[in-house]
Amino acid sequence: MQAWQVHENGEPSEVMRLADVEQPTPGDGQVLLKVRAANINFPDVLMCRGHYQVRPPLPFTPGVEICGETEDGRRVIANPALPYGGFAQYAVADAAALLPAPDSLDDAEAAALHIGYQTGWFALHRRAGLEAGETLLVHAAAGGVGSAAVQLGKAADATVIGVVGGPEKAAVARELGCDVVIDRRTEDVVAAVKEATGGRGADVVFDPVGGDAYTQSTKVVAFEGRIVVIGFASGTIPTPALNHALVKNYSILGLHWGLYNTKNPKLVQHCHEQLVDLAARGAVKPLISERVPLADAAAAVQRVGDGVTTGRVVVVPEGTEVAA
Repeated sequence: MQAWQVHENGEPSEVMRLADVEQPTPGDGQVLLKVRAANINFPDVLMCRGHYQVRPPLPFTPGVEICGETEDGRRVIANPALPYGGFAQYAVADAAALLPAPDSLDDAEAAALHIGYQTGWFALHRRAGLEAGETLLVHAAAGGVGSAAVQLGKAADATVIGVVGGPEKAAVARELGCDVVIDRRTEDVVAAVKEATGGRGADVVFDPVGGDAYTQSTKVVAFEGRIVVIGFASGTIPTPALNHALVKNYSILGLHWGLYNTKNPKLVQHCHEQLVDLAARGAVKPLISERVPLADAAAAVQRVGDGVTTGRVVVVPEGTEVAA
């Protein structure tokens, strides 16, 4: 079979190599899956660079999120068991963690429903306790995780403010349903948020960026607001001033979604049921900006790493995509 492999750490376009390899053999409790679609996530980029908290042994195949097909023909969503990731024709995954792919979504959409939407759901509902009528500020609102948070915020009847970089991403954020869109390249984010909220600020801030975005968040978070730290796509990890959190009376919350798979997997299943229901009602629908063949996976992963994509970029091995 064909699979992309990383033999040394570096930029994805430089270290990912397409090769003919042996089909992986499932271990105890695992199943072999035909990859119907593999969604690209920022952790795939970080793993190539050797900067992720999970460091699979070299060589490994990236791709942490797929829609796959079991030997008996079921469409499932899975997180492949590394080093046999999803940027390949076949992957392996833990049988107990398989989730049914929604009938309302095609393969690429189903592949993108999992990590980003689970992250958004846990961040907004489990960690921040977002309530109807509250204001949600989403950084990188046109990106993969940000776009999920926007849709989930609107589904929860919140007012959503999206921060993006550039007019193309601003247009995407509006299409996703943001009530207010701020282009950080041409607007003062802090002033714009205060104007949009009448000076009150945002009740919940969804921050997968870090760096300057986090600093802006501390200036616009409302009284008793919650900043949820998702990740550091900017490459800069903030050092919060806890005296500032005390004086303004806001909370700083961390979210490592992957921990729920081991600490409380029943919540992951519950979240998936909620997401499937939202997808069936049309309240959420993954924004697929590109569907690329397996041969173009390395270049696509690099684009995600460079921050020039919107929504989700999905690798679709040739001849396997079937619309729902």
